[in-house]
Amino acid sequence: MANVADVRWISDDHFRLAESPLWDERSNRLFWADIPAGNVHALDLGNGRRAHWHFDGPVGSLGLARSGRLVLAIAGSVHLFDMTREELLLLATPETDFPVKRLNDGKVGPDGAFWVGSMDARPVKEPVGALYRITAEGLMDCKIAGFKVSNGLAWSVDDRFMFHADSRGPWIDRWHFDKATGALGERHRLCTLSDAEGRPDGAACDMDGGYWSCGVSAGCLNRFGSDGTLLARVTLPVPAPTMLCFAGHDMRTAFVTNLCEGLDPGTLARHPDAGRIFALDLGVAGVPVQRFAD
Repeated sequence: MANVADVRWISDDHFRLAESPLWDERSNRLFWADIPAGNVHALDLGNGRRAHWHFDGPVGSLGLARSGRLVLAIAGSVHLFDMTREELLLLATPETDFPVKRLNDGKVGPDGAFWVGSMDARPVKEPVGALYRITAEGLMDCKIAGFKVSNGLAWSVDDRFMFHADSRGPWIDRWHFDKATGALGERHRLCTLSDAEGRPDGAACDMDGGYWSCGVSAGCLNRFGSDGTLLARVTLPVPAPTMLCFAGHDMRTAFVTNLCEGLDPGTLARHPDAGRIFALDLGVAGVPVQRFAD
């Protein structure tokens, strides 16, 4: 398994709250959002060229579409974004009570729909968030409710399970998943985590059945088996990792986003690289990302 010595920094910028890293195998570009800045960034991993787009609201998450567009969760709404024309198309507005609530972690599932959760954006969190399924036709279905900070979406390699977390629960659940319909079945609580163990943030699954969870409160990655067994813990050179994605022709490079906003001066002094995006090899290949069925 990896350790901090294996890290490769890919950005000199210190992002306030970088999230939702996403690799596009068609263009070999890495995308990510800086949530409070309202920016989506893209880095060509071949030539190092950068691009970014600004939006009028916090960008909680993003996904790839079959058409080549991006699916974006902005404030309380989900949009399709044409990067060439810089045009936004509204699909649905799951959360109308922004800025009390906003959309957070989201991913395209094996069913071709965009799954996105919401969170209480106030300092004192209440269980007012929910998890939504959005189709290309703009149909919206509230699948689960009662979260403080919906997070940690990922699907197993065989598409049988969906993983989901509440960062302020703080717990991780596993759901039986029907790829054909997007229906959820039996729910199983995998684990409840302390701050020292790493409250669950963004996540990804690997080809060997592991679920990787960013321990945002403990500066680590936790790898769980599908039964909740802790298989590995990787210490990172940043105090608050937010999400990881797998990339590359062999899907063995993990890119990790993290934050620097809200960290106290002492923590920032000890971690001068907080907010920078980095890559590392976790010794296993990741499950390929899905594309929105537009």
